[in-house]
Amino acid sequence: MIERYSRKELTRIWDEKNKYLIWLEIEIAAAHAMEKLKLIPKGVSAKVRKKAKINVDRIHKIESKVKHDVIAFLTSITEKVGPEARFLHTGMTSSDILDTCFNMQLVQAAQILIKDIENILKVLKNKSYKYKNLVCIGRSHGIHAEPTTFGLKLASFYEEFSRNKIRLERAIEEVSTCAISGAVGTYANIDPRIEKFVAKKLRLKVEPISTQVIPRDRHAYFFSILGIIAGSVERAATEIRNLQRTEVGEVEEFFSKQQKGSSAMPHKRNPILSENLTGLSRMVRSYVIPALENISLWHERDISHSSVERNIGPDATTTLDFALNRLKNILENMNVYPKNIKKNLEMNHRLIFSQRIMLELTKKGLTREKAYKLVQKHAQASLKNNSSFEENLRKDSIITKKIPVNKLNKLFDFSYHTKKINIIFRRIFK
Repeated sequence: MIERYSRKELTRIWDEKNKYLIWLEIEIAAAHAMEKLKLIPKGVSAKVRKKAKINVDRIHKIESKVKHDVIAFLTSITEKVGPEARFLHTGMTSSDILDTCFNMQLVQAAQILIKDIENILKVLKNKSYKYKNLVCIGRSHGIHAEPTTFGLKLASFYEEFSRNKIRLERAIEEVSTCAISGAVGTYANIDPRIEKFVAKKLRLKVEPISTQVIPRDRHAYFFSILGIIAGSVERAATEIRNLQRTEVGEVEEFFSKQQKGSSAMPHKRNPILSENLTGLSRMVRSYVIPALENISLWHERDISHSSVERNIGPDATTTLDFALNRLKNILENMNVYPKNIKKNLEMNHRLIFSQRIMLELTKKGLTREKAYKLVQKHAQASLKNNSSFEENLRKDSIITKKIPVNKLNKLFDFSYHTKKINIIFRRIFK
């Protein structure tokens, strides 16, 4: 997690002081529950809330001696609170604090990511309708296929990010659990009612069974969803990069007046933001594997997952937040060039209507194999000789016998390929 690819909205969640404040909230909530159950004296939680102060430097200093972060935290709190602090953490274990806090941080981060996706959806919906009827060439294998519209391209991204929002909401649900179950998760030294109280206070659910740690399949699911969302970011970025290529020139990232594209070549206007998103997406996806590896721990608990999560929690969420915001800005400000789109649409002598011609010939009695071979022959001749596909077809007596020239001309109609767009739009933008 570096400043260049971070936004404060996310970095504050992973700030050490915020982490310790969450630890303190968990401890206070647990103490409050213990008071209600008359397990500790009344007033402990109120006094801790009033007197406890988070001093990150002091916690670090204590930890350098005791080599244990939770003990260092509790010691620093005790120094401020006094004797009543001895009732904190009664019957609890470090994982109760660490895991519940980690889940809370993931939820806080994911709620921001949800808003990021919602912002992208607003832009995509607006742009989809704006370019709904802008006919452009569709490509398969990078080769001209048949016409589509630029609005349909964007609508496909909209639908994908709609699914991503649902996935992320499920991922939030998956990690919204609290475990206050003590050593090896048996509640031997702590009443399960305390866990229930804390969970409700923190707007979490009780973890049905923990083995001292919350099961890491939950977190693997969460980070896998982040990886999928990153894949969607890259798909959109890759499309923009390809459409900005000199030979294509249909779309371009916004280029400001003071911007420079190259240190050596003043003419360059490079798709640097989209390229950046490709790289950041790779990083987010790379965190999925260690999250999956964390599922398998020794017996009831080890800490092999801990160092992984201290890295991937902040890095994955912060990087994805930055990437989603950058993608939103690219989509919102990109330049679209209808003239170049039209030029590319016409560049291959209307070979893109080959399927329609073939299908019409089959309707008129030719076998699919014969119709395919016939149309392919003229298509390849048109490519080889740089000649008109339509003209080649008109000269073929077999074809004109089946399809009169006046009807043949009508088959080269772009509206044929866009006639069902409204059906697709109604499906997506319900």
